[in-house]
Amino acid sequence: MSALALIDYGAGNLRSVHNALVAAGAVDIAVTADPDIVASADRIVLPGVGAFAACMNGLTAIPGMVEAMEARVRGAGAPFLGICVGMQLLADAGEEHGRHPGLGWIGGTVRAFAPQPGVRVPHMGWNDVVPVGNHPVIAAGEAYYLHGYHFADAADVAATSSHGAPFIAAVAKDTIVGVQFHPEKSQAYGLATLERFLTWRP
Repeated sequence: MSALALIDYGAGNLRSVHNALVAAGAVDIAVTADPDIVASADRIVLPGVGAFAACMNGLTAIPGMVEAMEARVRGAGAPFLGICVGMQLLADAGEEHGRHPGLGWIGGTVRAFAPQPGVRVPHMGWNDVVPVGNHPVIAAGEAYYLHGYHFADAADVAATSSHGAPFIAAVAKDTIVGVQFHPEKSQAYGLATLERFLTWRP
């Protein structure tokens, strides 16, 4: 199995994601804040929990990290997986506590769930993943979610779910895939998702 960089920028549940990747068959995982390791990795995983701006600030605070990601993923075509806020950072911007720029890899804006009677926010628990199209990493099933914001109006939707209204469960473009759910908390479905990512040859 190819070398994998799990980016450590102070905003992800790294141990859980690392353990899930190992369970899914990954070997040679580098949990790293070193842009040079990211720039040479065969695949890259960006986890994320917390607020959009705090996560983006943590990522940009590491000198050269965003540039290394850009070069390796968008330039060289390394497979990339963003998880939860790591997926949301792919957007043009996030609107949590003001408007903040994202990576801009996939068009769209991260917005709060609209208040609705009887609909609890944050969205927490098991819910569907309904594929849009036929992406090799994304399959139908149930996954575990924990989020109060969602990727709205995404240009490249790979799956949807519903919490009061439909929302985007996964995005995908070129060698980039992002999931709103937590594969590391989604038991068999989550491990199967990670297995597909690890063997994906886009």
